[in-house]
Amino acid sequence: MSAQLIDGKAVAAAVHERVRTAVAARTAAGRRAPALATVLVGADPASEIYVRNKRLTCEKVGVRSVPMHFAADIGETELLAAVDALNADEDIDGILVQLPLPAHIDAIRVTERIRADKDVDGFHPYNIGRLAQRLPVLRPCTPYGVIELLKSAGETFKGKRAVVVGASNHVGRPMMLELMLAGATATCCHRFTADVAGEVARADIVVAAVGKPRMVQGDWIKPGATVIDIGINRLPDGKLCGDVDFDAARERAAFITPVPGGVGPMTVAMLMQNTLTACVAREGAAAEATRNR
Repeated sequence: MSAQLIDGKAVAAAVHERVRTAVAARTAAGRRAPALATVLVGADPASEIYVRNKRLTCEKVGVRSVPMHFAADIGETELLAAVDALNADEDIDGILVQLPLPAHIDAIRVTERIRADKDVDGFHPYNIGRLAQRLPVLRPCTPYGVIELLKSAGETFKGKRAVVVGASNHVGRPMMLELMLAGATATCCHRFTADVAGEVARADIVVAAVGKPRMVQGDWIKPGATVIDIGINRLPDGKLCGDVDFDAARERAAFITPVPGGVGPMTVAMLMQNTLTACVAREGAAAEATRNR
């Protein structure tokens, strides 16, 4: 067996087109385009690339990009004030503060300062709580993108055993919630899990999000499983690899994502979807408030 690749670039392009079509319909009807504010602090090269990609994608799908760039030594109070101003700006639908932030700034405090209905990263406790209650609004972009990839591969979820390797707040934990929402029986492996290999071996769906190169071994994979590799790691020779031993896993899996070109493109695609969702939801809330006056 050699697994079929799940092409994240193609699935992301389909999401882009879906958002672009919806935005074009809005503007043709005389409504404004959704607007996304991207806040970058400092000059971290990786963060600059990520933010640039997000801004370019905004241009591609018709979302208005509002870039904000602050020096690395900005005070936390000043950054929070900038977030407050974006919260108050009714022409801004989504706010994204690029992580990581400099060590002198409390990232949790900044994340929680963003209005929940503008939290297009899906990191605010309100949005995580809504996902846990099976009432999702704005969903964490990477797990949301994984669900889109699984659907593109024809995954049915219900009755399937899913295992997430990695329990980070931004990826692993919400990924487990997304899989449960879809109907899978989900388990999350973390550093205290006694038998990670055994848990993976029983899984119909494996999602690796631990940040360790090739940690998930190919012989752990159940024959016919679907493998989603969220990890992206740079090796000493400069090459990129995921958290899964791709070549060995591909010989056992039915479907697998490559690294790069798998999950990566989906994160920005779902950010665009969230920005559109936030815009439409906020318009609906405003209209409802007007009717009730």
